[in-house]
Amino acid sequence: MSLHYGKHAVRFYRTDGRTTLFAAEVALDVSGSGFLPAYTRGDNSMVVPTDTMNNFVHATALEYSGTSLEEFLGLLGRRFLETYRHVEHLRLRARELGFGRASPVLFQRLHDDYEVAELVMDRGGIREHRSGREALHLVKITGSSFTEFLRDGYTTLPEARDRPLFIHLNVYWRYATFTERVASRAVRDLVGETFAGFVSQSIQHLLHEMAQRVLARFPAIDEVTLEAENRLWDTSRTSEGDPRVKVYSDPRPPFGVVGYTRKRA
Repeated sequence: MSLHYGKHAVRFYRTDGRTTLFAAEVALDVSGSGFLPAYTRGDNSMVVPTDTMNNFVHATALEYSGTSLEEFLGLLGRRFLETYRHVEHLRLRARELGFGRASPVLFQRLHDDYEVAELVMDRGGIREHRSGREALHLVKITGSSFTEFLRDGYTTLPEARDRPLFIHLNVYWRYATFTERVASRAVRDLVGETFAGFVSQSIQHLLHEMAQRVLARFPAIDEVTLEAENRLWDTSRTSEGDPRVKVYSDPRPPFGVVGYTRKRA
């Protein structure tokens, strides 16, 4: 038997009223045997209302003056466990709500890739952690191929020796120690550089190269996971004068997915 409950999609926007803005969306889930009577007998005496959790996140955001999702979740988890002694386990997840600075006081909402962080905590501290970057949409117009794959009676896909490639990509990583961390934008930039410059034989081949380079560049990262969805466009028109000139249209479902996890040896 297992149980959990919590509050999701808790958004906050913290500013010092002068020049800073830190914004995130948080999910908080609690578990523990102290909550079992609420399930079995309707006894709510130990239930922390999810509305209280929402207020607790906002109060912690007011207290926190930094800009790190990971540090914020660590503070939130410690404060929550200190306050509610009957909570045995706490799972936290946060995603960045991105804003670009246009002037010292002006910000513009960005709908782009974003940072994420996850922590699992108990009375002994942080038990699990994962950081990452989600919703990278990467396109290259040359430098990708897919050939010599298995063929049988079900195969209709033609080989492509040089094709555009468009992927939706999520990147996650775990640290050797949570105290030594890496800026998520630095990982994102390295993944983008690899995508642009590496001539891949498949998306699988590309993800392996990305993982190798992340582990080589960032010694603090102990494990990296990449999850890609193939969003290569459908060909709509091809020029008769130059077959490299084409018009594409948005692809239709279903979409191919590829995942890869590599841990430091």
